[in-house]
Amino acid sequence: MATTTLGKTGITVNPICIGTWAWGDKFFWNYGSNYGANEVEAAFQTSLEAGINFFDTAEVYGNGLSEELLGKFMQKTEQTVQIATKYGPVPWRFFPESVADAVTASLKRLMLPKVTLYQVHWPFTFFMSQETLLNALADEVKQGRVEAVGVSNYSAEEMRQAHAILEKRGVILATNQVRYSLLSRQIEAKGILDTAKELGVTILAYSPLAQGLLTGKYTVEKPPTGARQFDSRFQRKGLEKITPVMSLLKQIGEKYDKTLAQVALNWLVFQDSVIPIAGCKNSEQVRQNVGAIGWEMSQEEFNQLEEITRPWLK
Repeated sequence: MATTTLGKTGITVNPICIGTWAWGDKFFWNYGSNYGANEVEAAFQTSLEAGINFFDTAEVYGNGLSEELLGKFMQKTEQTVQIATKYGPVPWRFFPESVADAVTASLKRLMLPKVTLYQVHWPFTFFMSQETLLNALADEVKQGRVEAVGVSNYSAEEMRQAHAILEKRGVILATNQVRYSLLSRQIEAKGILDTAKELGVTILAYSPLAQGLLTGKYTVEKPPTGARQFDSRFQRKGLEKITPVMSLLKQIGEKYDKTLAQVALNWLVFQDSVIPIAGCKNSEQVRQNVGAIGWEMSQEEFNQLEEITRPWLK
């Protein structure tokens, strides 16, 4: 399988990452209702069988249960698994020791001596400055508990600042995890993508299927139920707006025998230094995600999708 690197660190990973927010999360994903530990463990195994061993989690996902599940699953395999997790700079974390304590807790749940990537979940700086936080993370790299440092939801300027602070310590800013899809291209308009390219930072794209809009599952004739029905993007006007996009995805998909979602994910994979984080709850969703790699659309098709989704730059 082809690989890509996390920024300029030299660490190689899969061109797609498996997102595990839904693994243990009851509030947003209803974990424990129509799926549970058996289903997500099967998803984990299917990922490894397909050659995907890069997983993204966070200490807050399921209040730590996502990390715990990954830890248990990893104990049952001899294969190498690469974990990206996240630190939340919440108000009660005042001191550098808070970072060390959080790393220790995540490693305990994951049952690992180190993680491949440790990310700042959001740029909250009211109680702990970026200098304090990022220097504490640089310390973790020096101690060998963290291989690479990343950020999440950082603006172009915040990313540039983080890069400079780490650089002084001889540590590379590897990634910025941000919302990015064909129907959410604000990181281009806001200069985040260009700044990442300039600095050599890899973009980890979360919500790469726009919460299901790019799967083709929802149409004017088949609107969603549940919480999505109250989101304007999923109401009649929003679904009518994306019809031309869905038609083009279908056209490209038919050429390569791929689903709409696989084409949408491949549009991200096509770009240098962009890794989509594809969430899953079961084995079938993993198989669908894996179908997005191992092939490549043409430059002309990439350009057609870029052009038709320009209304979503803002």
